[in-house]
Amino acid sequence: MNAGAIDAVSLSIMWDRLIGITDEIISALVRSSFSTIVRESGDLSVVVLDADGNSVAQGSYSVPSFTGTAAPTLRHMLAKFPPESLEPGDVIATNDAWMGTGHLFDINVMRPVFRNGRIIGYTMSITHLPDIGGLGFGAAATEIYHEGLRLPVCKLVRAGRLDEPMFEVIRSNVRVPEQVFGDLMANVTCNEVGGRQLLEFMDEYGLEDLGSLSQAIRSQSERAIRERLAALPDGVYEGAIEIEGIDDSLRLACRADIAGRGIRLDFSGSSPPVKRGINVPLCYTRAMARYAVKCLTVPGMPNNEGAVTPIEVTAPEDSILNAQPPYPTGGRHVTGHMVVPLVFRTLAEAAPAEVQADCGNMNIVTFQGTRPDGHPLSTIFFSTGGFGALQGFDGADTIPGPSNMRAIPVEMWESLTGITISHKRLLPDTSGHGEARGGLGQEIEFRNDTGHPFTAFCVAPRSEFPARGLFGGGDGSRRTMLIEGRPVHPKGAHVVAPGERFTMRDAGGGGFGDPADRPRAKVLADLEDGLISPATARDIYGVEAR
Repeated sequence: MNAGAIDAVSLSIMWDRLIGITDEIISALVRSSFSTIVRESGDLSVVVLDADGNSVAQGSYSVPSFTGTAAPTLRHMLAKFPPESLEPGDVIATNDAWMGTGHLFDINVMRPVFRNGRIIGYTMSITHLPDIGGLGFGAAATEIYHEGLRLPVCKLVRAGRLDEPMFEVIRSNVRVPEQVFGDLMANVTCNEVGGRQLLEFMDEYGLEDLGSLSQAIRSQSERAIRERLAALPDGVYEGAIEIEGIDDSLRLACRADIAGRGIRLDFSGSSPPVKRGINVPLCYTRAMARYAVKCLTVPGMPNNEGAVTPIEVTAPEDSILNAQPPYPTGGRHVTGHMVVPLVFRTLAEAAPAEVQADCGNMNIVTFQGTRPDGHPLSTIFFSTGGFGALQGFDGADTIPGPSNMRAIPVEMWESLTGITISHKRLLPDTSGHGEARGGLGQEIEFRNDTGHPFTAFCVAPRSEFPARGLFGGGDGSRRTMLIEGRPVHPKGAHVVAPGERFTMRDAGGGGFGDPADRPRAKVLADLEDGLISPATARDIYGVEAR
């Protein structure tokens, strides 16, 4: 069967079936995982790739950066273990920051799928591990060697048998070996499920390989992206933003060249790398940049290799967006997530109706210490600021962007950690004002009831430079981190004593358009709901309280 022989209806059905298979892989992964990071917060992705290493389908719920790095990671894996060297039952893995997702805390696990003695595709799952040793997940490291165990491309399973020495090395280097081992086995298991379902799908449709179907899916996706790019005005667009670093601010710069049916994004002019863990390997920069362009073109189309082919991304090696070893990258998302608003701002003139005001961004804190029962504590808490506004749409309150992890339920968090969440509430007047307002930030207060000190490793953005508005929209509020009411460094490691309170105040999202154009009814509704104060309604929007 060739790509042209697949009619549109059959293509749509088979495409949906492949996405359904990836969703089943995710279900198996989540149900068998040990950590709350995967099970509750969803820091994961699953991808099906064809025999040539092209991504064909991803799970409906997947992290954008992981989706963008999966295919390049597979190429690194096959360079070490060529297809002809692989056997049924082999499982390959790596957490290398430059081959994987940009930092050591994500494990990439791949299984080749054999049919009639030959490889017809690959399944890959990617998850954030609860620990990988070293200093712990954060920005405190000054070299990659401080950040934990760096696994080269290796075999976790050989012809169906676990590589016990490899697992023993991993167990010996992590704080919570039961959780890490459990999550690794969940990755192995879900890929087995995916391979079996992929073969059942091929039996049902009489497919001997995935080549023609993959080509048809990728061609359709590439065509859709290129048609939308062709509708944008050709030209060179430039943008730059300032973001907080560790001690000094950093500059991120972008040049976008739109020519016909393609786009090139170049990040020359960005600041050099720094000696703390907020540097970004190019694999992550590329994934976030391509995600931004897809949001501006055909956001509803499922992701695959065809959707990224028209988008070229470059950055010089002396740039913080293309950091090289041994620069640390543990908190690479703090910088890397800013690539998306940078691209939006750069292309605002070309696509004013599609761009989004800045988000308040995700706040990630690793808690390390001892639980009340004496067992080690090493887990991550995800919270988020407000979503940025778009033309005609208010930003949602406390919704993440550009990534999409979920917060762990309070009851589960408290029972697993012994750390009490005293309150979790919206913060009025934290959104950027505008014709469409940004989403509100939130305040979350933790009380250390473990009976032991714990260390909070913070990697919090938007503490100096707020989420900016677009086209006259206002900026959101800044993020602050506090211990006993005292502000602490948003990217530091802080010890919280028993009984002390650790508080996050998350940033608000940016507004879109002139606040004077916001409908009076919406202002009154925000006022009635307690989202803005009477002073804001009067002074910003010119509306008096009833």
